[in-house]
Amino acid sequence: MPVISRFEGIVIKMYFSQSEHDPPHIHVQYAEYSAVVEIETGKILEGHLPIKQEKKVTEWTKENKTKLEEMWKTKIITKIE
Repeated sequence: MPVISRFEGIVIKMYFSQSEHDPPHIHVQYAEYSAVVEIETGKILEGHLPIKQEKKVTEWTKENKTKLEEMWKTKIITKIE
């Protein structure tokens, strides 16, 4: 699963396989926590993150929404600093 970004111990990934589905989303890992986050809203669809990290991921997702949507559509993964 390609890593899109890493910051403050948070790892953001996106991948495409037959099991992937709409809505467009990213996979987030932080320590022993993991979550699936919707790109459109920044809300957690599955899993759990501590509140502080959830807020950071929501903000990061909103800031990078256009880039993430483009990656989802084209299936071309690029790094986001």
